[in-house]
Amino acid sequence: MTAAADRTDRSPLTLDDGTALVLIDLQQGILALPTTRPAAEVLANGILLAEAFRARKLPVVLVRVAWSPDGGDLPTTDVDRPGPAAAPPAAFAQIPAELAALGDVVVTKRHWGAFTGTELDLQLRRRGIHRIVLAGISTSVGVESTARTAWEHSYSLVFAEDATADTDPASHAHAFGKIFPRIGKVSTTAEIAAALGA
Repeated sequence: MTAAADRTDRSPLTLDDGTALVLIDLQQGILALPTTRPAAEVLANGILLAEAFRARKLPVVLVRVAWSPDGGDLPTTDVDRPGPAAAPPAAFAQIPAELAALGDVVVTKRHWGAFTGTELDLQLRRRGIHRIVLAGISTSVGVESTARTAWEHSYSLVFAEDATADTDPASHAHAFGKIFPRIGKVSTTAEIAAALGA
């Protein structure tokens, strides 16, 4: 049973015109990772969400992670499990053609969270956005890091659980069971689309 289905005390989900969809790292290199939910399913649900938002003429933000070809902007902190030592090839950051559409906002990040060092906050606030529907890969890295900062920036949050996946089942379960209900509402693609009138 999903975290969304497990909550019986939920009020109906309502989404107004101050809502944007933010999809984290649904790009070729990340979609190739082994995840708790098949990446094809995550992508399919991400596409359904994007289509529902576009039908309401609400912003769709596609966030991808990429670095300069020389790797000069890769994180350099001293950690036990370092990230890539060199920048991946350009195809790593490519957003699938079936997801992207003309008019989407594309944000390139170089850290886990989508707010750090990017124009995401500016892009949202200038469009009058106060609520974010958030999904993507991976739950405990890009999605959770972005969610925590969004909450600290006073954005309301809705998490599409079935459009989100992690490489570690326990991390996914912890985020959706312990973290996300405390900073937002856990929902599903179908519920979000219904709230948008799609």
